[in-house]
Amino acid sequence: MRLLFASWIAPANGLIHHFQIIFRRDEYLQGIYQPNAFDLSILIPYFAILIVLSIYGIHRYHLTYLYLKNKHRAPKAPPPPEDLPRVTVQLPIYNERYVIGRLLEAVTRLDYPRDRLEIQVLDDSTDETRILCSRLVSDYARAGYPITYLHRDHREGFKAGALAEGLKTATGELIAIFDADFVPPPAILRQMVGYFRDPRVAVVQGRWTWINRSYSNLTEVEAILLDGHFVVEHGGRAFSGRFFNFNGTAGMWRRSAIEDAGGWQHDTLTEDTDLSYRAQLKGWKFIYDPTIECPSELPVEMNAFRTQQARWAKGLIQTAKKLLPAIWRSPQPLRIKLEATFHLTANIAYPLMVLLALVLLPAMIVRFYQGWFQMLYLDLPLFLASTCSVSSFYMLAQRELYPESWRSRLRYLPFLMGTGIGLSLTNAKVVLEALLGVRSEFVRTAKYRIEGCGSGGQETEGWERKKYVRRRAGWIPFAELALAGYLLFNIAYCFSVENYLTVPFLMLFFMGYSYASVMSLLQTPLRRAWNAVPALLRPRPAASET
Repeated sequence: MRLLFASWIAPANGLIHHFQIIFRRDEYLQGIYQPNAFDLSILIPYFAILIVLSIYGIHRYHLTYLYLKNKHRAPKAPPPPEDLPRVTVQLPIYNERYVIGRLLEAVTRLDYPRDRLEIQVLDDSTDETRILCSRLVSDYARAGYPITYLHRDHREGFKAGALAEGLKTATGELIAIFDADFVPPPAILRQMVGYFRDPRVAVVQGRWTWINRSYSNLTEVEAILLDGHFVVEHGGRAFSGRFFNFNGTAGMWRRSAIEDAGGWQHDTLTEDTDLSYRAQLKGWKFIYDPTIECPSELPVEMNAFRTQQARWAKGLIQTAKKLLPAIWRSPQPLRIKLEATFHLTANIAYPLMVLLALVLLPAMIVRFYQGWFQMLYLDLPLFLASTCSVSSFYMLAQRELYPESWRSRLRYLPFLMGTGIGLSLTNAKVVLEALLGVRSEFVRTAKYRIEGCGSGGQETEGWERKKYVRRRAGWIPFAELALAGYLLFNIAYCFSVENYLTVPFLMLFFMGYSYASVMSLLQTPLRRAWNAVPALLRPRPAASET
């Protein structure tokens, strides 16, 4: 292996030799080294980054501990009251031509008395979705369903603005919200309304499940990431009495709680988290019941997944800037203030991961020539605290949800960690924008009504042939390719100096940036090329795949 990399790294030997002179290798080996200003300019940022990432990693362990300690406190849904409250179901829509029919069909099957139910379709669409949606709503209304269609000619406030506009005419004392990519089951309203017997309850949040989990490796990774959020994060926070957030969909609000907390506001991209924290600061109680499940569709396209994750990352930092001062001035216990701080600022890790990738090579040179012992007792614990917590966190969620088959998902762990790293450049950009006060519009995640299992499965029409104005990732994939090349250089250097311990860590970074960039640039063209191949020439899937 060392010989394999020797020829590749040969042109860079002069550069490495120059670094070694700067870092005074001979002094290291003779034990007379004293760090100079240049060395400290590398080591101080390197250890600062690792320490901060380790703190957030330790917090992940703490969330895991909170979940395991308190999971027996998960609530059990009380029966619905005999006199059912009036419920308004709000469906915020924006250019959802492929999934609007599925959503409307699901909500008209809700098991709830029609005289106690109101369905609002809040449509901000600017494409043919408006015509399709209006026609479908008219058809359902003529059939006797309590459904109304509200269309805005502008997107002021984006989703938050649409929800606030619908609230002006809503007649329900309880407000259930479902996004376009969700398929609410018939019993979901009855499962939730029982909790509102307690007048202090503001929100009941259900757990998301996935109708297209097995579509691809990407959707499997997305499902594991979100399972971790709904099982360990929400469970750890909710069951231990910490603040947690409504997820924007698959949940139900008490209308008076929305109004008491100041209503829907659109100065952040995560209006759901913003309102959640304002309501909890007002003393309202939030319920998370993981047994209330609502199926949803995962993004099948890398750029759509990027858009979703970037919106959430930026919105949480915006919410942190907006609300953390009020949280720390509030009379809430210290444990709640600390957990809220970790929750809302967690995406600070993304810029730090990019900086860590850039500083790794000079830091490795400095640390390697200080000796293996120093690397083992300083660097290794920090790496373990910042990285191993990720795998344990997400695998616990899989074990809790799928006790019989969770081990089969261990094979996705490298993809899981690599994908998180691969998104770090995109998310670092939006986190910095949030910190600097740069505003951006609410970009919805494209939904294609992909419910099958990919090639050879139940998919009837590929998403790459469906009409959507797809947002390109711009310069980001090319920067990721450059980072991948730089990390490949780092890997080659590690082999040249027999620093094998660092190679697996570098491989995760290399794989993550390579995967994210290649998927963004080539996923759609390759899918189109594959579908252009006559069906008779394609390899037939095994029976187990269908």
